[in-house]
Amino acid sequence: MIDLEEGVPGVTAPEPLTFEEFWPYYLSQHLHPLTRAIHATGTIAAVAVGVTALAARRPRVFAAAPLLAYVPAFASHFTVEGNRPATLGGHALWSARSDFRMLRRIVTRNIDSDVRAIRRSLRMRDSQVTLGDWRRDNDEQTGIELRGTNEPALETAQPNA
Repeated sequence: MIDLEEGVPGVTAPEPLTFEEFWPYYLSQHLHPLTRAIHATGTIAAVAVGVTALAARRPRVFAAAPLLAYVPAFASHFTVEGNRPATLGGHALWSARSDFRMLRRIVTRNIDSDVRAIRRSLRMRDSQVTLGDWRRDNDEQTGIELRGTNEPALETAQPNA
């Protein structure tokens, strides 16, 4: 189970300092089911091509295999999720590890409980499919612009001096 007692790390809580703290942040950047499906399909394709290339002793094909995962995944962040890939936020290895955790949790049908926990922690409405939807709605309701995708989302309002 995901520990969200302090909020979602990197969103409503301080930046993640460990992989276990990073996982809920990573998943918060993948709330749309299509984004997760594109990631899972790309990861499976990259692994299959990579293993086949190794067996066939095709080093160039092996070296290019990760592109099968990352090109569609990055595109899904910009077009579906409306955010920047977590890989670009300085945690490339944690992101890669999270890709495989997400794939495993999708295949074992356990991903929905994690997504529900994040949505519940953020108090997201059904109409808010992505973190971008949640941020836009909070901007409109509070009049306070929330920080970017890789920064804590909530600020303390400063009184006018």
